[in-house]
Formats: sequence, structure tokens, C-alpha cells
Amino acid sequence: MTHPNDPKLRSFIDVGPTSDFPIQNLPYGVFSSKDGLAPRVGVAIGDYVLDLWELEQDSRLDVGPLGVFSQPSLNAFMALGPKVWSATRARISELLRSDHSELRDNRELRARALVPMADVKLHMPFAVSGYTDFYSSKEHATNVGVMFRGKDNALQPNWLHMPIGYNGRASTVVVSGTKVKRPRGQLKPPTAEVPSFGPCKRLDFELEMGVVVGQVSAMGEMLTEQQAEEMIFGFVILNDWSARDIQQWEYVPLGPFQAKAFATSISPWVVTREALEPFRMQGPKQEPEPLAYLKQTRPNNYDMQLDVTLRAGAMNEAKTICSTNFKYMYWSSVQQLVHHASSGCAMNVGDLLGSGTISGPEKHQRGSLLEISWNGTEPVELASGVTRSFLENGDSLIMRGWCQGDGYRVGFGEVEGTIVAAE
Repeated sequence: MTHPNDPKLRSFIDVGPTSDFPIQNLPYGVFSSKDGLAPRVGVAIGDYVLDLWELEQDSRLDVGPLGVFSQPSLNAFMALGPKVWSATRARISELLRSDHSELRDNRELRARALVPMADVKLHMPFAVSGYTDFYSSKEHATNVGVMFRGKDNALQPNWLHMPIGYNGRASTVVVSGTKVKRPRGQLKPPTAEVPSFGPCKRLDFELEMGVVVGQVSAMGEMLTEQQAEEMIFGFVILNDWSARDIQQWEYVPLGPFQAKAFATSISPWVVTREALEPFRMQGPKQEPEPLAYLKQTRPNNYDMQLDVTLRAGAMNEAKTICSTNFKYMYWSSVQQLVHHASSGCAMNVGDLLGSGTISGPEKHQRGSLLEISWNGTEPVELASGVTRSFLENGDSLIMRGWCQGDGYRVGFGEVEGTIVAAE
């Protein structure tokens, strides 16, 4: 059978060269439509969602226990493991191929199984078991360090030796399109003698990728590079909303807490690790050499373009404020997962690992307003003379990401969030 990643493959569904969802992608999500059925699992193909529950009922798709795709999350499917993931993707690819008649020529099944994207509502694609956020872009960590500690002390001594992270809140991970209420918290600007409580005044975004863990690891056990890779089901775009003024007052000595707990937005489509395989590449050289358990024997980064646009308040025009690439990450997703489990921490199906802010070496590649505006001292200019140092109520932020192939792209759609007032 032709491999689903073959760039020559074409679907009987018309898919343009700039679509995020060609037959080489086939990302998974959870949707509901006007038919009144509960949310269920689908795959994006062009401007349609392929209803996997319809295919499962029609015996065109067999993954084992009946009803895996009728559920409102991907967790049950992910738990079946990498061999099932790969076989299922290959079967879906076969059904959608232009030279395969099984679905193409079955008008009744096509009418049931292919739902126009415009007619669906997208939901959280998986139930988040746990959420961990890393800090793995050297450029981002250096920029923040220079701002707050000076050029000579930008990186903390441990940063080049292990992926730094903290445990976030799974309860407030939300899907694209969910409005984000401005958080409240303790604030103590440098000029104040005592803290006060109120709405955040320095609200920010962080452009990240999220790793979706699809297999468990046992408590007390470590992971090899290969084991960690095989546990990764796929990736989402992730916006780690951040309240910088709350964070500044609370983060010593234990790190981020309430400043990050109020919302984390993800894209509704999970792009599988297998779909990203053609875009795998070597990451930055790691010096000093990592300890033995963190050494990599193969490239684990990805050539993935990432853009952020900001629309201020009621304005119609949005402006691109960041264009960067996932390839710049110093610590790879595999290394993050290996390190996370290295203490004996058990990983679960549905765990979400944020990559940390993705910044590149150039100014236009900075993945947060903290960096873009250099902590508010260099406001970014938007349309019609409007400027922003941090996010205001009514602002809408959109993140997009894709890997560019030969005549096609493997994309994630978008993750959008609009800021609403705290009161």
C-alpha cells in the first residue's frame, strides 16, 4: 500500500495547495454537526470533516472495540497504541484516495460521512490528563533573562543541562475560539510598597506547540529516546496565556502559578507525529553535551512555520506580529518527555506538554509580546496608528502553523482567543 505521506497522493476531494488539510495530513479532532448527534471523532480533509464513527458503523474502519470514534475525545483511540494509529491512518488515506472507489463511488456513504467544515462545531480534541509547560527556546530564555537579570546572567546555570518546566493546570486548557477572561491576581509594581488585588494589566500570549501523549509510562520507570517518541500521538498549536505583572510578583521562589493558571488555548486538530515525519530535522547544537539519558541519536526537531496575528479591539485589520519556526527549539519534544519521566513520574494518555515559547534569532521571530515590545518599552505598531505593549480587552490573537511539502502543506488550522474584561 502507498504510504500516507507520499507527496504524489491525491484525494477525490478537491484540496488546494495552500489548504492545511491535504490527504498527507489527516489530523484528528472532535466535532458535532447539525444532525443532532453528540460530539464524535473526525479527520480533516480539505474543507470537510470525515466522520470516523460513520465509517466504523459501516464496517469500513475497524480499530477493535466498536464505538471508539463515537466518543467525545481521542483518548480511547490513543490508548490503542502506535500500531493501531499507523494502520488507521493508512486505511483512512486509502479510503480518501482519488484512485480508490470504495468511498469515492458510494454516494450514500459519502453523504453521511463527509460533513462540510462550515457546518460543524469543533470541540476539545482530547481530555487533558495533565499539563506541563516547558521553557525550551534558548532565544526566548535569553531575551527574558537579559530583560530581568542583564546580559551577563541571562541564562540560569541549569538551563543548558536539562529542559526546564513547571506543572500547569489541565482544568483550564480550552479549545480555539473560547473567549479568555482577563485574570485577576495580586499585583505589586516596583513603585508600590504593598501588593493589591485586581485585573492583570500586562496580559500576554506565548506561541508554543503542544505534545499530545498517547501512551502511558509506569511510575518509577525511565524512558528511552525511542520509547518517548513512540508515546507521542501528535501535536497541537498552543497559546500559553500569561499575566506578566501577576507572574513578576509571585514567581519567586517557586515559579509561575496563578499567572499561567487561568487559560491555555489549543488548536482543535491534532496533527499526528507520523504526518510530520517528512519534516523532521536536526535541532540546534547542544553545548555542553547533554547527560547520557538526554542524548539524541536522531533528529527530533521539525521544520514548521509559525505565525501570530493580532487584531486590536474592534478593528477589522489584523497584523502579523511574529513569524518564527519550531526548528529553533533547543530542547526537543522527545527530550522533554524523557526528562519528565526521568524521576519516575508516570505519564498518562492525554497528557499535554507545552514546548515553551518559540522564539528565533531575529526580532520578528519573538514569540511573546514581552519580547516583541521589550517589556513594554518598544510598543508594536498595528493598523491605523494603534500600538500594543500588552493585550487589551477586545483584542483577538490568532496562531497558525504548517510544514511545507512539495505542492502541499501539513497544517494545524488555527488557535484563536479573544480577551474579555475581568468584571
